Amino acid sequence: MKRTFLFMGLGVAGLTAAGLIWTGFNPAGGIAKSIGDRAAVKAPNRTTMAAPAVSVIKAEMADFAETVLVTGSIVPREEIMVAPEIEGFRVLELNADEGQAVTKGDVLARVEQETLDAQLAQNTAQLARSNAAIAQAHSGIAQAQARLQESKAQFDRAKPLKQSGYLSESTFDQRESAARTAEAQLVSARDGLKLAESDKGVVEAQRRELAFRRERTEIRAPADGIVSRRNARIGSMATAIGDPMFRLISNGEFELDAEVPETRIGKLKIGQLARIEVAGVGEVTGTLRLVSPEVDKISRLGRVRIFVGKNPALKLGLFGRGNIETRKSRGLAVPASAILYSEQSASLQIVIDGKVQTRRIETGLISGGLVEVKSGIAEGETIVARAGSFLRDGDTVRTVAPDPKLSEATK
Repeated sequence: MKRTFLFMGLGVAGLTAAGLIWTGFNPAGGIAKSIGDRAAVKAPNRTTMAAPAVSVIKAEMADFAETVLVTGSIVPREEIMVAPEIEGFRVLELNADEGQAVTKGDVLARVEQETLDAQLAQNTAQLARSNAAIAQAHSGIAQAQARLQESKAQFDRAKPLKQSGYLSESTFDQRESAARTAEAQLVSARDGLKLAESDKGVVEAQRRELAFRRERTEIRAPADGIVSRRNARIGSMATAIGDPMFRLISNGEFELDAEVPETRIGKLKIGQLARIEVAGVGEVTGTLRLVSPEVDKISRLGRVRIFVGKNPALKLGLFGRGNIETRKSRGLAVPASAILYSEQSASLQIVIDGKVQTRRIETGLISGGLVEVKSGIAEGETIVARAGSFLRDGDTVRTVAPDPKLSEATK
């Protein structure tokens, strides 16, 4: 018993000296109080946490333009192929070079003429011969008419003499035959005149052809334009087969021959305005002139032609990127980053009295990073510039100055 009491006494005394037993049983101090104090120090005060900061922007009015992007190359509005109208003659002279402006009727080149000149001289002799044959035929007709009149007179005188018995039968027959012969000779003389006139017509037709060929030895510009390419060389034979002698840009007018995706070609209409950025030249304006009715089955691209007009700075083949304006409007503008999209609708997060409110909106055109809002907000309302799923309706936020890039985007 003494040993037991001694062991318990030592245990209690040791625990008491350590300050653990009695303080543990004292609800007003000791371990419980210390633990509670330390927990109170470590735990933050939730009521004093700062609200999250969000960047906001005001909904303002802006102009919108829907555009369709096209890319292509600069080509002539109309290209004129100048080829010789006569072949087999050697080129003797070239009067136009690439890049030169020409007007309708200017002589671009000349080919040899000596052969045609010789043929024209021969034709002149044939024409003179035909004129002589016609004159001879007229003379033959006059002679035949005189013989016919004389023969008819003799035959008419023979008729009463035969009836009275003073003229023999054989003499009467001779006079009748002479009259018929003279009549046939007149018909032959008239046919000879027709033949001579026909021969003259053939000679004159040949002369007109030779004159045409002689005139075409001068290759002239069929219209005003700019020489884009010259394939002719002095000493070569003029031929219409193969490349033309000259290529002209009609009236010096250019176009952008461009391609557009099939999903966007339906928005294009003739007459729409286009702004084109041409490599090495800068921005030029044009008008949509042609929309091809065909879409390529492989590339799924359609072709369009944008008329640019005269511009000395443009060169054939330059690359161009254009934006064709398809629609215009004016409405409330917000940055694209401010819109939250879901399967059903689009929405914006509005800040009212420091609290977030989510609203469904109806969007319109998109232009330059801005989205048109047709309904759902009013002008001047405060919009969360960079919306995100971490904000919920009713959240308290602290607004900060907008990003300069966003504020500039709405101007």
